[in-house]
Amino acid sequence: MKKIVGLAAILIAVGMLIMLVTTSRLIGLILMALLLFVGYVCFCSD
Repeated sequence: MKKIVGLAAILIAVGMLIMLVTTSRLIGLILMALLLFVGYVCFCSD
């Protein structure tokens, strides 16, 4: 459980950092979707 919480926290932090750098909403939405997908794959893989 700790690994899942840690992974989620890291992905959220990376997403927020990238959103600070980028100013385009489209790029931000794409990156958010990508990070959600990565988090989902890491969470659901055995």
